[in-house]
Amino acid sequence: MSELNKTALKILSNGKGILAADESTGTMTKRLESVNVESSPENRLLFRETLFSSEGMKNCIGGVILYDETIKQTTKSKQTVPELISSYGALPGIKVDTGAKVLAGSTEEKITEGLDGLRERLKEYYKLGARFTKWRGVYNISDKYPSKLSIHSNAHALARYSSIVQECKMVPIVEPEVLMDGNHSAEDCFNKTSVVLKKCFEELDLHNIDLTGIILKPNMILAGASSDQKLSGEDVAKLTIRCLKENVPSEVPGIAFLSGGQSEVEATENLNLINKYNDSNFIMTYSYGRALQQSALKFWSKDINNIQDTQKIFNHRANMCTLAAQGKWSAELETK
Repeated sequence: MSELNKTALKILSNGKGILAADESTGTMTKRLESVNVESSPENRLLFRETLFSSEGMKNCIGGVILYDETIKQTTKSKQTVPELISSYGALPGIKVDTGAKVLAGSTEEKITEGLDGLRERLKEYYKLGARFTKWRGVYNISDKYPSKLSIHSNAHALARYSSIVQECKMVPIVEPEVLMDGNHSAEDCFNKTSVVLKKCFEELDLHNIDLTGIILKPNMILAGASSDQKLSGEDVAKLTIRCLKENVPSEVPGIAFLSGGQSEVEATENLNLINKYNDSNFIMTYSYGRALQQSALKFWSKDINNIQDTQKIFNHRANMCTLAAQGKWSAELETK
């Protein structure tokens, strides 16, 4: 077992998942302003530190994805943020892409940037304590998208990123996200996600990536947000599992789903059903941002110094997700 594989399994095993706290300053500002909290570096840190020092971290969270600002901050207890996360038994990780920009040659689609200077940044992040990384490629769905250009360009970027990350002794999270926006059917999502995944793994193979030392962060197979199609949780689970079994090589140790616009309970319920029906060898867990933080953020915004009660809300959400990652969640547990 390679060191990279050990790291990936430490993050994903025993029902643990990933807390995606890697919102850029711009995104975090939108989130805080939506609940009438000023977005200062101190407030951004206070909210994150509240989550990172909660009990739920110990039993539920195997890794935390950070943003450049956060990984360099120092907490009230004079620990660095990575030291705080490590003290709760989770591994610190870091988002390393610099965002999705307009794709030249297909102006309605995006290409993720950030390969320039990546090696140097990774060395610094490793010294700061990061042991895994994240890079997100985004794909639109419509009758003409994602285009071949978008599929190829983003797969190539994900593979180059993964190659440099593994060279720097860290585990890359590979996140090809087929977006929920649109009125497409679940079948469309299945077909287009399949093409995207196939191309990603072709490129990863071409770049000699150790697949036992990556984590895949895909979307679930869902109908578009503005589609009339009503899909049961069972349908979502079965389509998602089929898509992954058909397109992801068996060496990949685990899959940590993004929540991608689903509500907290929806993302939990769908993950639970995926694990009930999971007949593959993949660990299937979560890498949620909003679906882990939204309730806690709303509560915290009423009194940003009420740390303890905010943590209770986060602990509950993390616990629900971890039960779902083991197929042990039920709707009744939400209200207990």
